Amino acid sequence: MVTSLVLLTVVLCGGASAREGRFKLGELYPQEKVAKLLLARQDWHPWPRWNERSAWEGLPAEVRKDLLANGEEYLGYDWPALPATLFLEFARNGNRSRYEREHFARRRALTSLVIAECVEGKGRFLDDIVNGIWAICEESFWGVPAHVGAQKAGSGLPDFDEPIVALFVAETSESLAWTSYLLGEQLDKVSPLVRKRIALEVDRRVLTPCLDRDDFWWMGFSSRSVNNWNPWCNSNWLASVLLIETDQERRIAAVAKIARSLDSFFDAYGDDGGCDEGPGYWTRAGASLFDCLDLLYSASDGAINVYDQSLVQEIGRYIYRVHIADRYFVNFADASARVGVPASLVYRYGRRIDDDRMAAFGAHAFAKSGGLESAFEGTGTYTTGRCLAQIFGVSELARAKGKLPLVRDVWMSGIQVMTARDREGSTKGLYLAAKGGHNAESHNHNDVGNFIVYLDGRPMIIDIGVETYSRKTFSSRRYEIWTMQSAYHSLPTIDGVMQAPGRRYAAKDVSYESGDDFAQLKLDIAGTYPKEANLKSWRRTIRLDRGKAITLTDDYALSKAPQTMMLSLMTPCRVKVERPGTLLLETANGEPGPAARIRCDGGQLTVATEVIEVRDGRLRSVWPEEITRILLNAEKPPVKDKWTITIEPARP
Repeated sequence: MVTSLVLLTVVLCGGASAREGRFKLGELYPQEKVAKLLLARQDWHPWPRWNERSAWEGLPAEVRKDLLANGEEYLGYDWPALPATLFLEFARNGNRSRYEREHFARRRALTSLVIAECVEGKGRFLDDIVNGIWAICEESFWGVPAHVGAQKAGSGLPDFDEPIVALFVAETSESLAWTSYLLGEQLDKVSPLVRKRIALEVDRRVLTPCLDRDDFWWMGFSSRSVNNWNPWCNSNWLASVLLIETDQERRIAAVAKIARSLDSFFDAYGDDGGCDEGPGYWTRAGASLFDCLDLLYSASDGAINVYDQSLVQEIGRYIYRVHIADRYFVNFADASARVGVPASLVYRYGRRIDDDRMAAFGAHAFAKSGGLESAFEGTGTYTTGRCLAQIFGVSELARAKGKLPLVRDVWMSGIQVMTARDREGSTKGLYLAAKGGHNAESHNHNDVGNFIVYLDGRPMIIDIGVETYSRKTFSSRRYEIWTMQSAYHSLPTIDGVMQAPGRRYAAKDVSYESGDDFAQLKLDIAGTYPKEANLKSWRRTIRLDRGKAITLTDDYALSKAPQTMMLSLMTPCRVKVERPGTLLLETANGEPGPAARIRCDGGQLTVATEVIEVRDGRLRSVWPEEITRILLNAEKPPVKDKWTITIEPARP
């Protein structure tokens, strides 16, 4: 048998040289070219309007039934109040959830009512729709309290005199813009001032500020790096300007500026398309990029088209490359280990880039969620443009053949993440994911060198993820939160010293190899710890020998002997100490499932366990009520040593 072998060695680097030779959206489509390609507003017809009855009445009966039921839930809706004191809770006590719950409830109600009116077309939902439009237009700020701090007035109540464009300001604009487009003169039957008010508020809050200002950080025109905010905000700004802006010159200028802004998002990515924010955020990073590109494609009648660009394709493929099994995904940083796959988005992205595996992944997710029978049952969304694409693409998606890609090996050098499974196309056996990188990634945890292990598609060694966001999450106190700390990842702690945050705390000497029989990542993580750890080197090798075991080898050298040293491993499994240095991991709650065995060599490490109660709602949606932290402690550790830990299936 011929063994395939891939060897890649990576050293993190920055600057423009890493992006040389790439396409630039803003250069491919400068303003003068956009002027020639962009359809006039009156000529752009992205989706059927309410009065195009054959399109709405031709939807599958199951879809029409569910969309009507979703709207009927909000007939006579009591639109929730958003008082000043509720907005102030974030500044006063750090709670962001209570205001957001009411904020998003308003928007879900509006979208459900609008779609139901389009489906039925009899005016039954109009008064409730206008009530929702009016309530939202009267909000002082369309965003949420956690984002108002970008105003010059800082956190607290919003300053009405300084419109700023943050995530949910832009999303609200998109929702109202589609509402105006879809219902048009139907709204005039209630009052001709309704559409006028929508246009005024969208322009005042989004269109003019985005066109006039370059200092919104997410635009990427400053030195600050961008993340999912860039395509997310841009996609909503783009929809709003295409639908609402009546001045063609301003439309053209805005579209050209959005293209230049999106280049800063492309620049933040390596050639492999890896998303350092994780798969949960891909839906608002890579998938929001797709929203932008598809709007540009549609509004130019296909003339603005970059789907053949390698980076566009790689950014899409990321979502199936980090899929483990069922709803489990690789979840470094603020990502959750369980992610709902946005089936329609994944399918459509795959079709656009001619990637059959990606399209099949979306089709599989759709079928797994119940298919046509329950595609819209009880669902609520406030992203109207995505909802329309899903509605009018559902019949094609239902006919598509689904299949899980289950890729055997992945190496994303830009974010230094590897994944490997025992065999292509199967969830059976061992699965390993590990990372290098640095500690200033978007949604960063101090986790360079961290790894996770699954067996037969079930979690054994995990990254717990992140708790419900609070004021502390995105503040200078972020790393006081335990889930962000290296001590609660698969990493060592030396004399109580953990990894430190910052771009300079990065992996060194990173190399990756894979072949038919193995896959491994090597890196030195010493530089991710502050000087108090006294580390000269910590060379870590994480290796999967297919069909056999995962081996962790830590070879370290310090400038002086520590008093204490421990390695943490997090698991949702029940942990039994079989004998000194040997642990058995069994599925929690007595459920049937695989078991794994951990062996520590040489007797250097003693085992202790700590049970952590999981009370946070966001974590409880993924993990059981108790997580076990395995502590492998070194007794009188010397200045130099090597540890080897083996994780293997526990054979009956």
